[in-house]
Amino acid sequence: MGSRNGNKSVLHACMGRGRESASLVEYAADSMVSKTILDKPACTITLFAFDKGQRLSEHTVPFDAVVQVLDGAAKLTIGGQERQVPAGQIIIMPADVPHSVTAEEKFKMLLTMIRA
Repeated sequence: MGSRNGNKSVLHACMGRGRESASLVEYAADSMVSKTILDKPACTITLFAFDKGQRLSEHTVPFDAVVQVLDGAAKLTIGGQERQVPAGQIIIMPADVPHSVTAEEKFKMLLTMIRA
């Protein structure tokens, strides 16, 4: 990781050129794989690939988080309400609201965490 200017908070593959988001992270059997695209004080952008059956248990964060599903479909539980989010859709998980992520099938998502 790192860009030509030495900034280790930016994924080099995206620096100054377009890339197909889902191709930047690969599925792994029985795993959840993540790759940080950008990590700045105000915002973090991370790609995730979840194999079927993987999950992030319920938790809260003090920031809004934007999820864009890139491949497959995600099951998100936000404030106790389940939401099916297929590829091509976007959803916001509000700050301080408990949420979890479950892969009932393989899926990839782009998570943008807004800290400002």
